[in-house]
Amino acid sequence: MSDDFLDAMTHFPVTGPLMGLDLGTKTIGIAVSNPERSLATPVTTIRRKKFTLDAEALLALATERRICGLVLGLPLNMDGSEGPRAQATRAFARNLSSKTNLPIAFWDERLSTAAAERELIALDTKRARRAEIIDEMAASYILQGALDRLREG
Repeated sequence: MSDDFLDAMTHFPVTGPLMGLDLGTKTIGIAVSNPERSLATPVTTIRRKKFTLDAEALLALATERRICGLVLGLPLNMDGSEGPRAQATRAFARNLSSKTNLPIAFWDERLSTAAAERELIALDTKRARRAEIIDEMAASYILQGALDRLREG
């Protein structure tokens, strides 16, 4: 997966902010990196409606933030295989690529939501607040993993 990720990243500009997405069935968590691509920050969560509306919201945010590439969390099974959720993510990316020229890469998101949940619990975040921000925190975790991998080369 990492080699696929690095291959995909050759289509990205060398600098500029990236957007990380945690695609859920009901929500899309969004995180954005700084232009130097060293730090991912949670931004917002979009409630999913229809693909066209979701894509418009994502691309409006991408334009506003001058995003130059997208990193989508790919929900692989624990054994590394792709199940229905990973296939749905790839389909979302294919559909999104017909609406934008932004390059898209996938990052293995296994356990990202669990890691984000642990972090929020460690910060003593109340359950209701965790539910509000868990998806954007997971997107931040996904994007930070990708940024760290980029720095490693």
